[in-house]
Amino acid sequence: MTDASAPLLARPDLADARLQGLVRARRHAPAAAMQTSCAALPIRAEPRDDAEQLDQLIFGEVFDVLEEQAGRAWGRARRDGTVGWVEVEGLSAPVLRPTHTVTALRAYALAEPQPKAAAVGLYSLNALVTVEAERDGWLRGARCGWFPAGQLSPVGRAAAEPAEAAERFLHAPWFHGGRESLGLDGAALVQQALYAAGLAGPRRPLEQAALGRPVEGEALRRGDLVLWREHAAVMIDERTLVHADPVTLVVRTQPLAEASAALRSAGHGEPTARRRLAA
Repeated sequence: MTDASAPLLARPDLADARLQGLVRARRHAPAAAMQTSCAALPIRAEPRDDAEQLDQLIFGEVFDVLEEQAGRAWGRARRDGTVGWVEVEGLSAPVLRPTHTVTALRAYALAEPQPKAAAVGLYSLNALVTVEAERDGWLRGARCGWFPAGQLSPVGRAAAEPAEAAERFLHAPWFHGGRESLGLDGAALVQQALYAAGLAGPRRPLEQAALGRPVEGEALRRGDLVLWREHAAVMIDERTLVHADPVTLVVRTQPLAEASAALRSAGHGEPTARRRLAA
């Protein structure tokens, strides 16, 4: 599901044709849908390797391209709405309809359906795979390779509840703009946990703070979200959370009170919301 509150695909000089009459720009043009064909693809603020990484595309996700220049494409991630620049070589067309998602924290795709075959890629939880063949307990994904069938599930089938999914990332490094198992930030950890549970996963804490209902005057419980202005966490019990900690730069469990104090000292302020996803 695309985050409707995310930035629009628009600049003063160029905007998506679907925004004509809604957003002023010198020129409107149709976006071309392309699909991520590498394990993870940085979305950067500017068309440079050293520009800030705003987000990542994960394998199989769609990127609507509005402009290409010098091997870079400017567009919008369809799944979570991030607008920025990516390397064109990490995209493919046409867009294939995903049939399965990766449900392991990370899974190798192999060149052949047998355990000793060469690896062709390492794919993270929630990657979107189009299965095009099956053989003896293996599934072949288009534009990738063969996966053990137990590491994929049909699209729409929840892999875990949010707290369990978030705990799978324990000890992964904190990485600004990251969304994969090899490194991710606080809001991305919550997003990926929500995706694994079959729920909508906004990218930013502000939009995550609108999910579910507020927890006011009640004890927190497993699966509740705690949000800061630029950070997010999932409770694993009434006192303890799991988060991609921007202070120690690792995914860890921590008492909520201790995490709040450390984040406050680091300039993140106080929690802005506590949300319960289910009744």
